[in-house]
Amino acid sequence: MPRLLSPRLSFAGLAAVFAAFFFAAGAPTPLLSLRQQEWGFSAGTLTIAFSIYALGLLAALLVGGSLSDHIGRRPVMLAALYGELASMLLFLFAPSITWLILARALQGLATGLATSAFNAAIVEHAPAHLKKFAGALAGASVAGGLGLGALLAGVAVQFNPDANTLIFAALSGVMVVAIVFVGRTGETTAKRPGALRSLTPRLELPADIRGEFYAGIPVHIAGWMFPALFLGLSPAVLRLHFAVEGGLAAGFTSFLGPFAAAVSSFVFARHPARRSTLLGVILILAGIVLVLLGINETWLPAVWVGAVLGGIGFGGSFGGQLRLMAPHIQPHQRAGVFSGIYAAAYLAFSVPLIIAGQLVPLLGLVPTLQSYAAAIMAFAALGIVIQAVLMRRDVASKPVPAGSAA
Repeated sequence: MPRLLSPRLSFAGLAAVFAAFFFAAGAPTPLLSLRQQEWGFSAGTLTIAFSIYALGLLAALLVGGSLSDHIGRRPVMLAALYGELASMLLFLFAPSITWLILARALQGLATGLATSAFNAAIVEHAPAHLKKFAGALAGASVAGGLGLGALLAGVAVQFNPDANTLIFAALSGVMVVAIVFVGRTGETTAKRPGALRSLTPRLELPADIRGEFYAGIPVHIAGWMFPALFLGLSPAVLRLHFAVEGGLAAGFTSFLGPFAAAVSSFVFARHPARRSTLLGVILILAGIVLVLLGINETWLPAVWVGAVLGGIGFGGSFGGQLRLMAPHIQPHQRAGVFSGIYAAAYLAFSVPLIIAGQLVPLLGLVPTLQSYAAAIMAFAALGIVIQAVLMRRDVASKPVPAGSAA
């Protein structure tokens, strides 16, 4: 039997493998736009092909999100990787949009199965002095992977005549290496009964975090709708509204927000969680206002600056929400709670985008984008009010140090 890897190496490697799932999720953004031009399917079909991934991910979270709490992290992570490998091969050889949608759905299922297990395993493998950093690293893996996947796939589309083969053949190889790596990591949780019962769809929300979770819903909706706009619709917006062609521009535009979120999650991790959440959602509001200005005035630099600003806010608000709840989660609840958090996040990531895709033929591209942006602004404003009230409550509930003036 091969010797197991050290916890420190496992910690770093699992974070990289987890990022690879989201790199693969971001890669289809410019590639789907290219296929739309080649195969001639509608904007509504494009958003379905993009969003079916999030719906598959949600289904896997609801059914298998707690499974690794019962059978162990490693078996679930390996099953997810085999599913991801199968989806990469489907992308590689897909002859039509129907097969691409199937590949995207399978990718979502695999990523959903991976999400809670990898989040839990990364935290559990982290050295004691890096436990706080582990949460930020897991969040950065999601956002950074999405952004880098879109950017590098865009570069491939721009400069390689067969970008689809290049990207998905390489990602298939990455998944094979990842399977070997994860197979040599140690198990971090003991098996316990109830595995079959855990497959009953449900969200596990311990009483200690329910209030915080519900208060954070507007923040999650605004935060996850923001990158979905860029990853799902920006290639069509660039081509049809800004008259900008090419995979490089599409990949770059899709890259800015998620990458800014990944970087900012480490910066915000040094600050109190409530402050990070509040400041983050304020920046999301500012970012979407700039994006809307750029769309209305056909001024692309404003869209890019808004993407960065909103991405920074997304990283701060989502990471802050995770840190607000993390101290109240017991180890045996960890995977189940992560599945609940990401289920809410990916509903916000997918459903509004599908609705927007169906509205484009009815309302037109720009009015649909304006409505989508208005929804983000409304949820961000609600999130700001709620988090400001909670911050005031947190300050009021702090004990007054002994000897302070009355």
